[in-house]
Amino acid sequence: MKQKDIALIVVIAAISAVISVFASKALFSTPKGLSAQVETVEKISADFPQPDTRYFNEKSINPTTNISIGDSNNNDPFKK
Repeated sequence: MKQKDIALIVVIAAISAVISVFASKALFSTPKGLSAQVETVEKISADFPQPDTRYFNEKSINPTTNISIGDSNNNDPFKK
């Protein structure tokens, strides 16, 4: 490679670098003009209020208890 070829490659690389800088500034926006509004979240606390006594009291129905209707001694009710 001759010295002129190396110099030409360096000049073309420098010119393409300058062009790419200007092109990137024109195509991509800067963060200065961008803004966004976001909602803030309240701080989570470990303190919980007492549950409502209309639903959680001593007279409430406990859905986890077993319910049996009548006295059934039949161990296999679906057998014919």
